Amino acid sequence: MDLGIRGRKAIVAGASAGLGKSSALALAREGVDVIISARNEERLIAAATEIQGKANTPVKWVVADHSTAEGRARLLAASPEPDILVITCSPPRFTPDYREISVEDWQQALATGMIGPIELMKGAIEGMRSRKWGRIVNILTLAARAPIDFRLLSGPPRSALANYTVAMAKPLAKDNVILNNILPGMHHTGGIRDRFKSDKPGKTDSYETEVQKIIDRLQIPAGRFGEADDVGAFCALFCSEFANYTIGQSLIIDGGVHNSIF
Repeated sequence: MDLGIRGRKAIVAGASAGLGKSSALALAREGVDVIISARNEERLIAAATEIQGKANTPVKWVVADHSTAEGRARLLAASPEPDILVITCSPPRFTPDYREISVEDWQQALATGMIGPIELMKGAIEGMRSRKWGRIVNILTLAARAPIDFRLLSGPPRSALANYTVAMAKPLAKDNVILNNILPGMHHTGGIRDRFKSDKPGKTDSYETEVQKIIDRLQIPAGRFGEADDVGAFCALFCSEFANYTIGQSLIIDGGVHNSIF
């Protein structure tokens, strides 16, 4: 299926691994000129190389932390007129005990999960409006809509970002600047693997055992974690020509966890 975006320019922030990398790959396969960013240069170069090999198209990369003004400026300087902006980030640590969350933890979570994406969006929107074409997708988390205690540093900041994105989608729609969110549940990503290791230092449980614990705790109807490339495909669809009448939606991709008809 041709999504009608060949030749468009895209920034995918937070694309060195996981859902961001899969989204960049899906866009590159559609013939989009992609620039990816992240903080870790080694992993970013590896991601760009992998995407180039699979999509058979050049992929540029910029080391940038979009939670900082300097990082956002560097990223927009590399692609000053993006048609497509996809924003995600590595998940913050799990929070088994709310008493262990410091003010500094909250400040970093807000900078990465809310303020940084909002400011990056602001830097791209006016150009999109002037060209009468733009697509912005924030890849958030199911915890933004379905609060859960061990995702406190993830859910609240991204819930605020979802609110902002949906609110901004309304006035921008008339200029064909389309904003939507994706709210993924638990997926197999490098970030989740790293998170299990860092949150439980010294533990000997296998990754598969830790995954099953989460499946049991959340009672995931699908009985498994999702695959990152599946989210990437939906992201590309939200960035497509066909998304022009899909305004301010928050798509849940969680294996059936969220129990609602709307």
